[in-house]
Amino acid sequence: MSEADEQETALEHRILTRVLTAMGGSRRDGQVRMIDEGASALKSGHHVMIQAGTGTGKSIGYLIPVLARAAESGARTLITTATLALQRQILTKDAPLVIDAVADETGVRPHVALLKGWSNYVCKYRADGGRSQLDTLFDAADAHQGPISDLGKEVTRVREWARTTDTGDRDDLIPGVSDRAWRQVSVSKRECMGRDCPFVEECFAGLARDEALEADVVVSNHSLFGIDTMSALNLFGELDHVVVDECHELASRVRSQACCEISKALCTRVARVVRTLVKSVDIQPFEQAATALMDALDAQPDGLMVCRPDAVVEAISVCDSTVRTVASEVEQSSVEQSQKLMAQAACDEFIEAIDAWNIDPAQTITYIERDTDSSAVSLKIAPLDVAGPLGAVGLGERAAILTSATLALGGSFDSAARECGLMVSHVPWHGIDVGSPFDVARQGVIYVAQHLPVPGREGPSGEALDELVALTQAAGGGVLALFSAWRGLKAGARALREGTSLDVYVQGEETTSALVSRFRNERDSCLVGTLSLWQGVDVVGPSCRLVVIDRIPFPHPDNAVFQALQNDAAKRGVSGFGAVALPHAALLMAQGAGRLLRSSQDQGVVAVLDPRLVTKSYGSFIRATMPQMWPTTDSRIVVQALERLAASLDTLDSSSRPRE
Repeated sequence: MSEADEQETALEHRILTRVLTAMGGSRRDGQVRMIDEGASALKSGHHVMIQAGTGTGKSIGYLIPVLARAAESGARTLITTATLALQRQILTKDAPLVIDAVADETGVRPHVALLKGWSNYVCKYRADGGRSQLDTLFDAADAHQGPISDLGKEVTRVREWARTTDTGDRDDLIPGVSDRAWRQVSVSKRECMGRDCPFVEECFAGLARDEALEADVVVSNHSLFGIDTMSALNLFGELDHVVVDECHELASRVRSQACCEISKALCTRVARVVRTLVKSVDIQPFEQAATALMDALDAQPDGLMVCRPDAVVEAISVCDSTVRTVASEVEQSSVEQSQKLMAQAACDEFIEAIDAWNIDPAQTITYIERDTDSSAVSLKIAPLDVAGPLGAVGLGERAAILTSATLALGGSFDSAARECGLMVSHVPWHGIDVGSPFDVARQGVIYVAQHLPVPGREGPSGEALDELVALTQAAGGGVLALFSAWRGLKAGARALREGTSLDVYVQGEETTSALVSRFRNERDSCLVGTLSLWQGVDVVGPSCRLVVIDRIPFPHPDNAVFQALQNDAAKRGVSGFGAVALPHAALLMAQGAGRLLRSSQDQGVVAVLDPRLVTKSYGSFIRATMPQMWPTTDSRIVVQALERLAASLDTLDSSSRPRE
């Protein structure tokens, strides 16, 4: 760094010193480099992608330059994250520390606020008993349970809480309530009465929005950022900077949020709400059209809709006409404003899906999906391109910091930059890996079981399951077993339960948070999970000393979204495998392997039961993306290492027990 650059970041360095003093921590080279890179990007107006390993302290790394800029120039910043846990960490732990340090250095105390989607806040009007006629839409299903159903008890508890809470934020209600109960005390933005509501001055969602618009830093999530990006609603007010944390999930979250759906449940809801709240409207033509549409959809095969069948096109056209007639008649009706808004909102949700269908098919991903339990069919329409809007609108001309532990796929930032829209932006960008605070090669071993057969679609082979059990026995527990599909998960769980005497916790048998908590608190148990556990599981210490990955998680060939993305890549003359499937698999492999080392004291093994990681040419791309642990394909070395680790833990455990 030049002398001029050092002078420019002097404030940020002094803030860091104060933060570390308050935390009782020490400087980490990676965190200092992240602060310097972030400060430089914000001051120059550039974009920067920062890969920072677990333990770097990423949130402190971007909060310091962001809040320093707020104090120096009044710059406003949006921080968007993928998980609730990170939002809470920022708001309750990291931001207060940095704000105190900034205030001590500058005399200015920046303000940080949280903003979520409208329905995440309790609606005082509904909680106070408003829209009682609508409440019967939900209560009727529980009438058989007696005068006060379980649903009624939940709603009553929320209504009592609504009188005392300062935020109205659902996540502040502990213990929480079911989605069904929450729907009775919340509204979407389009259902909100706005200035016509008697509680408008006390509206939790409105107050949160007002606070966010005045805040120096707004903390939100990728879904709301996606709504703002795809619809240009300006939810966050004027912004000078954007920070995207957990940015490896940004594109998929935005596409998922923008996906529209037509299903029997939606058709039923539109008819039920309109019939209940606006009795003067004849809903029967819409119901008949909706039934014909669902029949047409039910006749279609699952998966990507490459061409649009005439029967579906015609049925949607009739639905389009009838639902717009219903919406017009609702608007002209004389019912109360709250009832009218709710009925209009139901119609608008259906119309929004039809509008998505009417977009050029080449610009959308349209597919048929069936519920695995009920076989209920639905038509889904998602945007093909989210990088364009993210680059042009989400980030725009603003300076941006995009960070994650996994960004350099195969050693290059290009794939992640392309997904996040940096390639279509006119703003200069660069990527940097600030490294890991851990001695990864000393702390961890990555073992590839080269002798095993290549995994097939039918699930793990008998040899792979035997290997899983043998490794688990050598480790004595502390095993996180990650599978790419439910079939593999079930086979792996069964093998561990039959082949060991350890406690085996299996995803789906309890809530994920409860399972992870048990696994964390028991040194010698096993946790078996599928794709949702490849990311976000943070277990420090010997409770997670062996991570087993059953196979390279390439997208399933029938996955409509990935199929469409690969087809689009091929049309552009790019390999769909190389541009879409391989980066996706590499990202998940890196995330899965990253579950092992969560502190500088952690030790253990990542075992991959898929020989393709070392036998196929693309294996080098994936290995370059994963944490650079000490590599081996020798099972004897790994078994001995795990046995030594287990023995050392037993010795440590016995020495720490008080003598009798």
